[in-house]
Amino acid sequence: MTLETKTDRPQEIETFDVFDLRPEILEGIREAGFRAPSPIQQEAIPLILAGRDVIARAQTGTGKTAAFGLPAMSLVKRTGSVDVLVIVPTRELASQVSDELYRLGRYAGIRTVAVYGGQSIERQVTLIRRGAQVVTATPGRLLDHLKSQRLEGFAPSIVILDEADEMLDMGFLDDIEQIFKYLPEARQTLLFSATLPPAIRQLSKKILKDPISIDVTPKGGAKTNIDITQRYYVLEEREREEALVRLIDTESPTKALIFCRTKKETDMLCTTLVSRGYAASSLHGDMQQRQRNEAIDSFKKGRIDLLIATDVAARGLDINDVTHVFNYHIPFDTESYVHRIGRTGRAGRKGTAITLVTPLEFKKLTRIMHVSGAPLVYEEIPTINEAKRQYQNELMGKLQHQHIQEEAVELLQRLEEEVDLPQIACKALSMLLDRQPVGGPSRIGFSTQEVERMLHRSKRRKGGGGGVKRRSYRPPRTRHHKRSSSN
Repeated sequence: MTLETKTDRPQEIETFDVFDLRPEILEGIREAGFRAPSPIQQEAIPLILAGRDVIARAQTGTGKTAAFGLPAMSLVKRTGSVDVLVIVPTRELASQVSDELYRLGRYAGIRTVAVYGGQSIERQVTLIRRGAQVVTATPGRLLDHLKSQRLEGFAPSIVILDEADEMLDMGFLDDIEQIFKYLPEARQTLLFSATLPPAIRQLSKKILKDPISIDVTPKGGAKTNIDITQRYYVLEEREREEALVRLIDTESPTKALIFCRTKKETDMLCTTLVSRGYAASSLHGDMQQRQRNEAIDSFKKGRIDLLIATDVAARGLDINDVTHVFNYHIPFDTESYVHRIGRTGRAGRKGTAITLVTPLEFKKLTRIMHVSGAPLVYEEIPTINEAKRQYQNELMGKLQHQHIQEEAVELLQRLEEEVDLPQIACKALSMLLDRQPVGGPSRIGFSTQEVERMLHRSKRRKGGGGGVKRRSYRPPRTRHHKRSSSN
């Protein structure tokens, strides 16, 4: 296999109209609100339309699905059989990619089917036979279908491996190689991955023909997205839960992912947050597929705004409007850190990543900062008085913009017959302040001076100086965090 590397970068393109995409596909792009193509889309779309095999290296959240989906759907032959096969590592990603491709291709009459375990085999086969042009599938269920010869005439002309490195991590490499034995030799093959370890490079040599290599990842290692503000807080283990609650209340995330180490910790934290009135759900591998789908759907549609997940369960989640990522527990390595926080700050949006660490974990954090080049800034956890002041400021803003109902005017007139106006206002504000969610101890976590000493000792052991990058606490300009309506 000859690997051609694309070294020249195209000039910035401001519209998808320059590509030779079908008009119906362009209509789907416009309705989806896509404007200028991302770097991976600029480079991949023309090559795929030209029929080339491609190895594309790009991080999560860069628009990979559209990069391979738009040109692949433009090349669909409409023969009534499957033309495009997308292989992904997780059930959640299979469903999300299928939904995304349907949304972008529906004006072209594209029908998609997601194939993964935990669903009816017969129903999947029936939907494919009804004329699906695009199938997104996990390796295990797809291989089961192929071995059992349930998919008659299954010969996709375009085959895409998405998140190839995650499939390697999850032990699917043997399944992938077996799957390709059932696929036609005359095909176009695309491989998308955030990293290209040796095993993936070896796989690419077996399944791709004269591919062009594209790389739009930041140079110099596992770098993090500049659109993500990264902060860390140092605390005692016993303070972890109160710290998270205080930060949720002061950050007011619209939609937040909270990462825990284990399934048990995920469920325990979810139970605690729900009991405190937060709209939250958990996501981990022991949940039934129906429960996992419900949790993800609720998170996507805003019925909950906190999703507590393990690393494995959150693999492949593709949700563009996550405002915050909380590392309730520090990840095991730098790649995991970059992968976690990459769930926010996607598609050009700004995001915030917050990591909680204990003194015993501090060394691991400094290693992540060094390897990833992540500009983590230390902050002290807001005191209870700072949190209350923020709540009061937000309450003032809401009151200034509150629509006055006719019934409120009538009620005020009745109250004024018995109580003077200043007392009415003070009593009404007192009722609202009684509902403020802020609680817990006055102070949580370590002071700046204490963290300064920790970092200085760490630097001194390595033979260098040191200091803490610190941003003083400033209340974010966001709406107050939503609580569950049932509380």
